[in-house]
Amino acid sequence: MQTALENLSKKDLLAMVSDRDRALAERDEKIDYLESQLAMYRRMQFGQKRERFEGDPNQTSLPFDAEPAAAEQQGEEIKEKIEYVRKRPNHKGRAKLPGHLPVEEIEIHPEGDLSDMVCIGKEITEELECEPAKFYIKRYIRYKYAAKSCDGVKIGELPERVIDKGIPGAGLLAMILTDKYVDHLPLYRQKQRLARENIRIPSSTIEGWTKEALIKLHPLYEQLVFDTKAKGYLQVDETPIRVLDSDKKGAAHQGYYWVYHAPLDGTVLFDYSPTRGSSAPLPVLGSFRGYLQTDGYAVYGKYARSKNVVHLACWAHARREFERALDNDRPRAEKALLMIQRLYAVERRAREEKLAAEQIKELRLTESLPVINELGRWIFEEIKSTLPKSQIGKAMAYAYARWDGLSAYLYDGNLQIDNNLCENALRPCCLGRKNYLFAGSHEAAQRAAMIYSFFAICKKHEVNPFQWLKYTLENIMTINHKNLKNLYPQNYKKIVQQSNM
Repeated sequence: MQTALENLSKKDLLAMVSDRDRALAERDEKIDYLESQLAMYRRMQFGQKRERFEGDPNQTSLPFDAEPAAAEQQGEEIKEKIEYVRKRPNHKGRAKLPGHLPVEEIEIHPEGDLSDMVCIGKEITEELECEPAKFYIKRYIRYKYAAKSCDGVKIGELPERVIDKGIPGAGLLAMILTDKYVDHLPLYRQKQRLARENIRIPSSTIEGWTKEALIKLHPLYEQLVFDTKAKGYLQVDETPIRVLDSDKKGAAHQGYYWVYHAPLDGTVLFDYSPTRGSSAPLPVLGSFRGYLQTDGYAVYGKYARSKNVVHLACWAHARREFERALDNDRPRAEKALLMIQRLYAVERRAREEKLAAEQIKELRLTESLPVINELGRWIFEEIKSTLPKSQIGKAMAYAYARWDGLSAYLYDGNLQIDNNLCENALRPCCLGRKNYLFAGSHEAAQRAAMIYSFFAICKKHEVNPFQWLKYTLENIMTINHKNLKNLYPQNYKKIVQQSNM
């Protein structure tokens, strides 16, 4: 009696074997994918970047009082340490104190009768000291004059003020904005600091001051938007921001800051949009012409396909994909990372030698192009036999799909190998939102984008943000619109340098 298996034809047997092999391949692919995910989660849990605090369940409760003997011993040890610190010799290699600071001299003479002694010299010891912010009242006294003929009265003209009929001066407003958007100090903490100086100001008042000061910067911001659209090379990135203005009761809206960085002149533009969709960068990128450098987010592809745009991809993002694959396929991930490392070594050499753009282009064509060609050929061959859902497969697919963009930085020595400069401009915003958590409305988020733009430019050009903002608030209402660009942080720096010459 023949079995059912014997009754099957050769074609049916081959089909069964093929189905089995396909099922095994799918199972192996799924196992590799799950193993790569598990490795990634283990790195998040136990790796170097772990920031979570996990208490020890076996830890006993802390005692409220120490034993008398232990307390006495601790007291003796503290006394010895105080004596050591007090008698510790001065450090021989301390940094020189800044020469621009004012000096308060305190003369100390020996105690006792010095009438029979002669001064033969002096020793000077310096220390850096500080005082808390000084608050004071600026009082304008405007005198009135009447003509003897009784045909008119004159009065001294009041200077233009940031907030008409308001209490705060430009310096106080600059301090509040700098503390919030540069040093990430929320307004309620600033209110507490003012209260310690016995200055009681309601939260709503401080919030109103902040809003009015930011509104004054709007013309300068509009000029920055206009100038950014005309740049020939932009790097773009985006980051989320929670906004209380939401259609859902009790929920916050997820908005986005879009940042546009012009590497050639170090200008930065933040723009807020309620969405991350393709319409968000339209106001800036809609008519853009030139080099556009972005990460792999699909929205940028719409603008990159324009005939007037050359799209540059980011090697830092490609490198991160291979770095994530180290736990999935270490040999091949390391091979790719080592070749990418050679590309960055060329960039480091160009910076250290301070090469001009043409020299950088020549150096890249000589040393970077062969590496890119080698890496490209390797990925092209390896991707054929790599599971697409594995992390190493994803890394190869990411680079392979963007290869033209990853190679485009070779066109010009002014172009950057990655988008890191743009990501660096986003960091203050990311730090700030951890403290103040959200924006109160979409309008408030856009006003914050204005000040983030100018403070980012201050950082790029090493300009003191408080001094720049104070100067700008004092002058923006009276400056001729043709000279508005003089209030850009980089131009303010030139004005200050010229005045100090």
